[in-house]
Amino acid sequence: MRRSAPLLLAAFLAFAVPVRAPAQNLNLPDLGGVADIALSPQAERRLGQNIMRDIRNDPQYIEDPEITDYLNTLGDKLVNALPGANQDFEFFAVRDPTINAFALPGGFVGVNTGLINIADNESELASVLAHEITHVTQRHIARLLSQQQQMQLPTMAAMVAAILLGNSRPDLAAGAAAAAGAGNVQAQIRYTRSFEEEADRIGFQRLVAAGFDPQGMPDFFKKLQHYTQFSDDGSIPTYLRDHPVTTERIADAENRAAHVPYHQHVDSVDFGLVRAKLRAQTSDARDQVTYFQDALRDRGYASEAAARYGLVVALLRAGRTAQAAAQLPALRGLHVVSAMIEGLAARVHQAQGDNAGALAILRAALSRYPNDRPLTYAYVEALHDAGRNQDALGALFGPLRLYPHDQHLHMLLAKTYAALGKRLLQHQAQAEVYVLQGSLPAAIEQLQLAQSAGDGDFYQLSTVDARLHDLRAQQRQQASDAKRN
Repeated sequence: MRRSAPLLLAAFLAFAVPVRAPAQNLNLPDLGGVADIALSPQAERRLGQNIMRDIRNDPQYIEDPEITDYLNTLGDKLVNALPGANQDFEFFAVRDPTINAFALPGGFVGVNTGLINIADNESELASVLAHEITHVTQRHIARLLSQQQQMQLPTMAAMVAAILLGNSRPDLAAGAAAAAGAGNVQAQIRYTRSFEEEADRIGFQRLVAAGFDPQGMPDFFKKLQHYTQFSDDGSIPTYLRDHPVTTERIADAENRAAHVPYHQHVDSVDFGLVRAKLRAQTSDARDQVTYFQDALRDRGYASEAAARYGLVVALLRAGRTAQAAAQLPALRGLHVVSAMIEGLAARVHQAQGDNAGALAILRAALSRYPNDRPLTYAYVEALHDAGRNQDALGALFGPLRLYPHDQHLHMLLAKTYAALGKRLLQHQAQAEVYVLQGSLPAAIEQLQLAQSAGDGDFYQLSTVDARLHDLRAQQRQQASDAKRN
């Protein structure tokens, strides 16, 4: 994966060493008044959105609704475990074998597949997310930049990149710092270490409050230390280069875990399915088919359902559709409850050319999991494939009321209106996609196209005009804020 400046900024807040006090003592720090933070929450969100546009265009960004939905379900559980998370969060995965996770300004949290794969249980993965969430809720980037009153957002991004370079590449830090006008980079690095300590402490509280096993943290650290010592190539996980997990820090983590009541957390079914799906989508599909076949033959698996799920995914990827279909009864026979299994069954039927069968499975699955977004996406797409665009439109209204900030739903709405020949409504829906991506100029352009579409009634045009007026006001406010900063 290429290391662009946005990804350098992302790595600045890479996961380090979580842990601290028990959940019943929520010693959340005072963030100070508004005047103490130069970067407003709105500007912080825009900065994150700008970075996310580059990340989404990277081929390693994983645009898989089921994987994304799993991470957001897990992340939301952690976000809601403690008070004070007064913003939206978005969790996503990056196809990168290195062990890393990172928080961006504005509530965006990324996880490398390498980290997901090395986590033996859900509590270990949750401990990483809890730490990253805390970087966001405590507004660490805004606090880092609080004294840079005249800095523009692009310069802010460059300055944080300079701090990252100072941690990992001292030979490059001086030039990057000078280009960014960052000043005393080393002083800023020391400041970021205090952020890590704060994220450790509150992240542990968040993990415990959400009902996960607190032992997941020290276990994860010990695993990383072992990985570093015994890896064949001597490689060190990305964030361990900057934040080594020492014996003392492991002991500290164990001590804190020992001071909270033991709580056994049972991993969700989807934790195993997501890991199996990621494995099945890696490297040569034939190799993965063999891997899962061997695991099932030798009973070398933590979850039979995950192993069988991974085999079906790998068979589909290898183009062996009939064999994938033949494996479905064994998977279903385990009576494991998961919307992901229903989605996989529908994909098998679609691969066989049986779109009607896929629709039937998805319709039944949505009656069982009515708010599952990946199933909704798949159902609407299947309706499109069947030419049932009016039915697709009807299937979108309910989910959009529940999830008005879901970009994928708005994309599907725009696609549906386009298929129905409703140009004003198509551009109006596409405008909301761009708003959610933080691109006001593109959204305004879409609304202007909606105005000139020529197929809207009075009420539709009035709605477009009002929204256009609102977005232009937002754009003026952003320009004013940029001049002030």
